[in-house]
Amino acid sequence: MVVDRLYLDHAATTPMLPEAQAAMAAAMAGWANPSSPHADGRAARAALEDARRRIAVALEWDGHVIFTSGASEAIAIGLTRARGRRIITSPVEHDAVLRVTKDAERLGVDADGMILSLRHPGESRDGRAKANPPLLAIQHVNNETGVIQPLDRLDRAGVILFADCAQSAGKLPLPDADMIAISAHKFGGPPGIGALLLRDLALIEPSGGQEQGYRAGTENLPAILSMAAALEARTDWLPRAAALRARLDAGIEAAGGQIVARDAPRSPAIASYRMPGLSARAQLIQFDLKGISVSAGSACSSGSLKASHVLGAMGWDEQAAAQVVRVSFGPQTRDNEVDSFLAVWCAMSEKARI
Repeated sequence: MVVDRLYLDHAATTPMLPEAQAAMAAAMAGWANPSSPHADGRAARAALEDARRRIAVALEWDGHVIFTSGASEAIAIGLTRARGRRIITSPVEHDAVLRVTKDAERLGVDADGMILSLRHPGESRDGRAKANPPLLAIQHVNNETGVIQPLDRLDRAGVILFADCAQSAGKLPLPDADMIAISAHKFGGPPGIGALLLRDLALIEPSGGQEQGYRAGTENLPAILSMAAALEARTDWLPRAAALRARLDAGIEAAGGQIVARDAPRSPAIASYRMPGLSARAQLIQFDLKGISVSAGSACSSGSLKASHVLGAMGWDEQAAAQVVRVSFGPQTRDNEVDSFLAVWCAMSEKARI
């Protein structure tokens, strides 16, 4: 991160933890292709499998771990190679899900972005369970609003659950799901590495190549070891983040701002706020000039500042949705940083009302 700037865009990416940096540097000093049969390759394979085990233990996951380049690839593998299943998802999913599920059935959401019904998503319209259970793809924590879907309250009978946990893995306990996508750069690991967690390898079609035949390409061993180190080094900083967000929520509401999904269960690390009278584009420019890094919705779309499909699905009109920015915290975020952001936000808001 640039020195002397206030970084509040951890949902886009969070700085690598020192332990993750050290593990990656050590691995890059000398490594070999884990598929090579010689002694160097065998040593690399042993380190790879040990990292796979360490990651599973750190996440309390008792299934398979398939390494990918990140959550987007894990999503693509899980949803495009699922064995002959119809897919059910929601309109507030990440673009990575929506891109590969254009023909999927969409569940409704309420004004807070919560799925309206989790009781029997696997049943056909006449109430009879299908012989081939559908795949229900739901984001655990929404990347724009921080809303937590209650996946543990899902009636799992008759469905295969795919959970996008890019924003929750390494922070919240993983939900009880059949497939899970994670990304290391969201919890202090390096970019370009993630994993697809699978209860049963038979859920997806193999493609040949590495990773037990489910993902082709030489494994990125330095990044994998760094991801393992990041998960093992993490601390429970969410209670402090919850206090920071409560402080920010109160300040913005008192200044006339609007909290997105105010009454929904939300991750303490993510919050979105509307500043009436000033577009997100103008806000981002002014925040940036003040040395503050925030975003408008997902980092994958904030560069183009296209309308948020998440807020649209929640019933927001285009003008109001275009006035929303996202603030997200990391382990390094401190009280004075939140106070500094709030002071700038209030000054901008007051000027916008004149």
